[in-house]
Amino acid sequence: MPRREAWSPADRSLRLLHERKTNSGDSPAVIGLMALAHVAGDADLGPRFLALSGLDAATLRTRAGDPVVLAAVVDFLTGRESDLVACAEAIGVKPAALVAAGAALAEGRA
Repeated sequence: MPRREAWSPADRSLRLLHERKTNSGDSPAVIGLMALAHVAGDADLGPRFLALSGLDAATLRTRAGDPVVLAAVVDFLTGRESDLVACAEAIGVKPAALVAAGAALAEGRA
């Protein structure tokens, strides 16, 4: 059964990032934003991330470019390997590249 969109990000740039595939040269921030768009657009992942992070949708939209938030999104995905793999596939990167982007974001290297 196809997943329904949980909530639509108001920011058009998130939607555009979700619809495009990455290039090998994409920065950790771009990969993080694409992971966020994937999570936000998923009927299961979006609500679960919001519940676990304590953020609401409006705050998430406002802080979408914050490296701390993007690192939290990747960390959330690493909590369930199937979610990590599905996201990596959806955004066109290897799971290891997604994890590396999350580490770079968390360490302030993005």
